[in-house]
Amino acid sequence: MAEIRERRIGAGRRIVAHARMMRLDHSIKQIFVAPGIVLAVSIGGVQLTGAVWLRIAAGLIAATLIASSNYVLNELLDAPFDRLHPSKRSRPAASGEADRGWGFVQWIVLMLAGMELARQLGSGFALSAAGLWVMGCVYNIPPVRSKDVAYLDVLSESINNPLRFCLGWYSVVTGLLPPTSLLVSYWMLGCYFMVLKRFSEYRQFGDRDRAAGYRRSFAHYSEATLLNSATFYAAASMLFFGAFIMRYRIELILSFPVIAWLMAVYFSLSFRRDSPVQHPELLYKEPVLMVPLGICIALMVLLLFVNVPWIEYSFPKSTP
Repeated sequence: MAEIRERRIGAGRRIVAHARMMRLDHSIKQIFVAPGIVLAVSIGGVQLTGAVWLRIAAGLIAATLIASSNYVLNELLDAPFDRLHPSKRSRPAASGEADRGWGFVQWIVLMLAGMELARQLGSGFALSAAGLWVMGCVYNIPPVRSKDVAYLDVLSESINNPLRFCLGWYSVVTGLLPPTSLLVSYWMLGCYFMVLKRFSEYRQFGDRDRAAGYRRSFAHYSEATLLNSATFYAAASMLFFGAFIMRYRIELILSFPVIAWLMAVYFSLSFRRDSPVQHPELLYKEPVLMVPLGICIALMVLLLFVNVPWIEYSFPKSTP
């Protein structure tokens, strides 16, 4: 009886470990789907009927399944490196709690479930979901394994931002393409957040050799190059955002100061020891960040739906 009980406890722990590999606590990242939904409603003039809300719910479930599939793959392939990290060593794959073989089965099953749901939401949504999953493979699987290549690691991981935007967009509309300028801006903003996460991780290790043992791309980084690239990504993001608002919604120019405030706060947080930017799923616990974020979201949503006539008079279009 004791042996049977011990086996049951062991099986239960294994199931919990495999559930943890899905990182459902990271589902907060699906908030990056929301701008696509809001913009589609604003620009596409879509009415939020019950059917649309059902599509949005199905889209969020599909996005979570695809993201969880990528997380499982990440844990399985990163286990040897996670064992060198002060906190990630306790992850299920790194600690040996999860079964590697069943982990790969879990990876494929989650992808198939997510793609089947995505297929029912239309070709645009399905292609975006497939892109999200493929980029997870590019990021993690050798010989490409872009996470080991300096700069490409940030660019390839952050492209998930515009892909999530497209998931939100295509969960609402089907025949309208999202603005390219906004997709590039969203990508570059994701790069800004991601490179500051890298910067914080690099500082935590203290020296390049130890950092490179955990993440190979760190062998080609320094604190200065990471901060320089953050400046580039921030400038590029705002350049393309400016191009978007001049063409589609000039009222959004009023949101620039709040966006700059939010980005400055995030920059400051990256200098903390064991910074919260290393754990994006926990950032909601940081009031110093949540206040500007809440104001920024509220202001941008308001400006998307409320016309401000004097803005157009202040920034008239030039004529030939």
